[in-house]
This record gives sequence, C-alpha cells and structure tokens, in this order.
Amino acid sequence: MSPRRRLLAALITLLGLAAMAAAPAPAQSSAPAKPYAVSAERAMEVTRTVLQRHGFELVRVVHSEDAQVIYYRGAPVGAEGTRPIERIVIRTVERRVVFEDTPAALMADIDRGLSL
Repeated sequence: MSPRRRLLAALITLLGLAAMAAAPAPAQSSAPAKPYAVSAERAMEVTRTVLQRHGFELVRVVHSEDAQVIYYRGAPVGAEGTRPIERIVIRTVERRVVFEDTPAALMADIDRGLSL
C-alpha cells in the first residue's frame, strides 16, 4: 500500500472515530428509575429549567392521563442545522413521579433540582 493510501485510510478511520465520539450515546439505565415524591408540575418545572440550562430547546409537551412527554432538541451548531428531537417521559406511578428516557447528565441535575 502506498504512503498516500495509508494516510487516506488513517484519516477515514480518524473521522469515523470522531463522528462516533461526537454522537450522543443512548441513555443506559441498569438500575430501575428512582421515584420522586413531588408533584408532576414540580417535576416539569425542574426539567424545563435543567433543559434550558443545558442549552436545549423545548419543542413541545404532550400530556396524557399518567404521563407527560417532553420533546426537546439541542441548539444548532454552526452549519450543522437542527439537531434531532429527543424526549423525556415523566410518569406518575402510585403518587410518585418517575423519569424515563432521560440522559444521565440531565437526570443528575434534575435530581439535584428536585431535592432542593
């Protein structure tokens, strides 16, 4: 293999690794969701604040009987365009609030906000 092809192969490999590192990892939760003894309104208020603090844009909130789904996306970066829409589910189970599909970094801040 010529030195030029080796360099090109190395660049492609590095670009692939960089793209994988930049992509958000799916939330991995090995432990069951922690229930919070707060109202759904308080959970929504704290979640909105945390999303705004982290630079996310709130797209919409869908209410159902026992759950609220928050759709959000990251702010566009440069010429990249808009980011994909993600969601957080806030479910009420036995008078306790449970968060589902929440990234760990956001959940840590939500946990701090709910404990205040």
